[in-house]
Amino acid sequence: MLRLIFLAALAGCTRASDVLEYTDDDFESKIGVHDLILVEFFAPWCGHCKRLAPEYEAAATRLKGIVPIAKVDCTSSSNVCSKYGVSGYPTLKIFRDGEDSGPYDGPRTADGIVSFLKKQAGPASVELKAEADFDKYVAEQDASVVGFFAPDESTSQAEFLKAASALRDNYRFAHTNSEALLQSQGIDGEGVVLFRPPRLNNKFEDSSVKYTEGTFTSIKIKKFIQDNIFGICPHMTDDNKDQLKSKDLLVAYYDVDYNKNPKGSNYWRNRVMKVAKSFLDQGKKLNFAVANKNMFSHDVSEFGLDGSSGELPLVAIRTTKGDKYVMAEEFSRDGKTLERFLQDYFDGTLKRYLKSEPIPEDNDGPVKVLVAENFDSIVNDDSKDVLIEFYAPWCGHCKSLEPKYNELGEKLADDPNIVIAKMDATANDVPSPYEVSGFPTIFFSPAGRKMNPKKYEGGREVSDFLSYLKREASNPVVVQEEAKKKKKRIEL
Repeated sequence: MLRLIFLAALAGCTRASDVLEYTDDDFESKIGVHDLILVEFFAPWCGHCKRLAPEYEAAATRLKGIVPIAKVDCTSSSNVCSKYGVSGYPTLKIFRDGEDSGPYDGPRTADGIVSFLKKQAGPASVELKAEADFDKYVAEQDASVVGFFAPDESTSQAEFLKAASALRDNYRFAHTNSEALLQSQGIDGEGVVLFRPPRLNNKFEDSSVKYTEGTFTSIKIKKFIQDNIFGICPHMTDDNKDQLKSKDLLVAYYDVDYNKNPKGSNYWRNRVMKVAKSFLDQGKKLNFAVANKNMFSHDVSEFGLDGSSGELPLVAIRTTKGDKYVMAEEFSRDGKTLERFLQDYFDGTLKRYLKSEPIPEDNDGPVKVLVAENFDSIVNDDSKDVLIEFYAPWCGHCKSLEPKYNELGEKLADDPNIVIAKMDATANDVPSPYEVSGFPTIFFSPAGRKMNPKKYEGGREVSDFLSYLKREASNPVVVQEEAKKKKKRIEL
């Protein structure tokens, strides 16, 4: 009896989920009730689904009353999952008015989901009618773009709304026709103002930026936003990382946490900003950001840095070409070590960081072992055709390929113009222009055309590789078996 009472009490204490659950029986009848809804198609056994579950639940709670979030168990509701082309788990889709409007490709964290869906909810630009609405809107943790226009409809407002519609996936927009708001913000007639997040306010830049172009066009408004939205040193998150990483970027990684420790987060950020501003004022071209070292532990590891090293920021630069530079000196509170690091970077005296295994002492086997440090000398030898397998030690397909790839190397061991090579892509940096997203990935680097390697898409039997090389190689292929046969004929 006591056990039953305990279980009942425990059940009563468990909060009901804010994630809606749909099945084959009710999906079509319920999905159309919502103007906008995010749906996760999942399987209970899926590891990625299990990792997403707490973030998804947290997002649903924070979005309650704003945007609903639902899920469908594809192991028990296969008809719905089949209808919407679900082939992997979890698959997240956005539905508008009951219609599939495409996949959700945003961050899979509560913050990322909430930020994305808030931008998608309702109109592209929210109308602000009173001072209280305005104050609440710009106090949010994301930057805000607000258009101020006279009460009469204008072409300027139409252009602003056009820009808002185009950029709604990334930024927050609002507009007002309130004369009182125009006056309180010092707007004469019409204007657009970008308000940076209050938590990131600092003494090195203005907390807001006004649009100063003479005419209002959507193209000019979009450029104004993209040029100013991040400021000198934004907080990099899952939500904005793709935009920030599209440029040459220096990141200071430390315990950034604007929810629990905003003062400590800004302490180091201000030191980065002080140094950054001095170089930017000299016309130096580089972007800056701060990021939580635990959230971006993969990045920290890619730079060979120790994320458990203490409170001091870890600093690294990654360029759009894929070049990496790591600040070896400890971050000093006066910023001098960061100054020296940046000066060396702009002077071109910094050595690029390469994640690399040691160069093999003996590399005379039929399959050459590539590491980041010897990649250039072996692969980019213009006189050689090189076939490269990028593999992972844990990859089952790679293990199955290994004996065939070794046999291929042995058959071509006497060919002076072809190199068969392999690289552990998990332990070494893969150089540009090679793109490796799965294992094994195989590329052919032709002699004399090293910046234009070809991805190998053929079969994985020895005969398939030989046929490909005979077709693509710069010189006639010398196969060991054929060489031996010719030798025997001569002896006869």
